[in-house]
Amino acid sequence: MPQSNPSCFRTSIGGQALIEGILMRGPKQQAIVCRTKDGLVEKVEDVSLIRDKYPILRLPLLRGCVTFIEAMVKGMQALTYSANLVPLEEQGEPDKLDKWIEEHFSFEKAQKLIIGLAVVLGIALSVFLFIFLPALIVGFIKPLTQSYVVRNLAEGLTKVVILLAYMALVSRTPDIKRLFSYHGAEHKTIFCYEHGKPLTVENVRPESRFHPRCGTSFLLVVVLVSILVNSVVRVSNTFARVGCHLLLLPIVVGISYEINLWCGAHDNWLSAILSAPGKWLQRLTTNEPDDSMIECAIRAMELVIPEEKGSDLWGT
Repeated sequence: MPQSNPSCFRTSIGGQALIEGILMRGPKQQAIVCRTKDGLVEKVEDVSLIRDKYPILRLPLLRGCVTFIEAMVKGMQALTYSANLVPLEEQGEPDKLDKWIEEHFSFEKAQKLIIGLAVVLGIALSVFLFIFLPALIVGFIKPLTQSYVVRNLAEGLTKVVILLAYMALVSRTPDIKRLFSYHGAEHKTIFCYEHGKPLTVENVRPESRFHPRCGTSFLLVVVLVSILVNSVVRVSNTFARVGCHLLLLPIVVGISYEINLWCGAHDNWLSAILSAPGKWLQRLTTNEPDDSMIECAIRAMELVIPEEKGSDLWGT
């Protein structure tokens, strides 16, 4: 299996798998490239980040939370755009909430509202699965609640099990399998670019689909960091613990982002250890792509590579 070259260029360009397509985000522009029955559809936009307007949001810990929220919003916008390219006969019937929103708001406002609701529901689901549910499950097992240390470790282990089980289950559905194949195409294309090779299907195909700076790996890092940060919680009541964990969540996200940022910039034994769990998770969240998926990823990458060579260096 091809491995990352320690001396290769590390780009800040990152991507996201979409429905039959790829989102690539560079330092100045982001590009969405989707495959439809009529060929490739491209959409290029300038990148506007809130932390560029308010320098204080670039400070360590703060930048992690801001980046996470922006990535969720922009990612949902791109996913919605790709979903709208799917032929109507393949989309299925919208649910009652979507119908109500479409009937009472203009198209643009309806899209923003639907995206906002999707982000809120996504955060709510994450809080339920990875904060409330572990605390509730462990709270029912009396031997595990006698020690705060044991309880925290047990809750952390439960979070890891829930995350892996969730990923394993969703990865079995045909649509998600294709989505994860596009995810693999994204990683391979970024690797090819970082290794300084021409962006061709033949060059991209043999690259590894396991990338150390993957966004989904960030989720596992968050879970692991939460075990350490939440060790300061010394309350027994399940709902009080959930409240404390929510208050500590920005710190957890901020620290996790800094770890990912540091690992992406270094190649040593410590960065290898810290990035290893994320690469293991990618065995569930990436699949080998076909050539048509690689073509989408290559085109999206080409559209966001900056004119000034090196201006997309990781960490800048």
